[in-house]
Amino acid sequence: MLNKLIPREQVNSIYEIELDTLWKQGYRGIITDLDNTLVGAKAPLATPELIDWLKVIGQIGFQVVIVSNNQRARVTKFAEPLSLPFIYQAKKPTHASFRKALQLMNLQAEQAVVVGDQMLTDVLGGNRLGLYTILVSPIAIADEGFFTKVNRTIEKAALKIMKR
Repeated sequence: MLNKLIPREQVNSIYEIELDTLWKQGYRGIITDLDNTLVGAKAPLATPELIDWLKVIGQIGFQVVIVSNNQRARVTKFAEPLSLPFIYQAKKPTHASFRKALQLMNLQAEQAVVVGDQMLTDVLGGNRLGLYTILVSPIAIADEGFFTKVNRTIEKAALKIMKR
């Protein structure tokens, strides 16, 4: 079970992801978390840097779907100005939201990557479906909600066990 918490790749931020390499490896879709992955948990809109990154993704040819456990209002307000498809109240790490994202992109699991900041939601959910998982360092831990803080505590314990 613990091996399902291990990402295939780990980077400090989305901007360190080798997009050209992923494309050459056959990946065509990116399923991404929102809060503390793309922007801080309290940031209502995309930053100029993120908008530029999304343009690069589009120029390469990737499709993107935001999959968030957050509420409809939060995800809609962020994703609609970017014209990005999204799934809110995703209940990650369950399969349903990841499968729905794949359907929206018309891709198979082996053609998509999951990018997120949490092992217990993003990485576990992606690994369970055989998606390529990329763990990013969270952007703003101070702004996180109660359940995310609980997840982070569990993640730290799991990491200690895995290091043994």
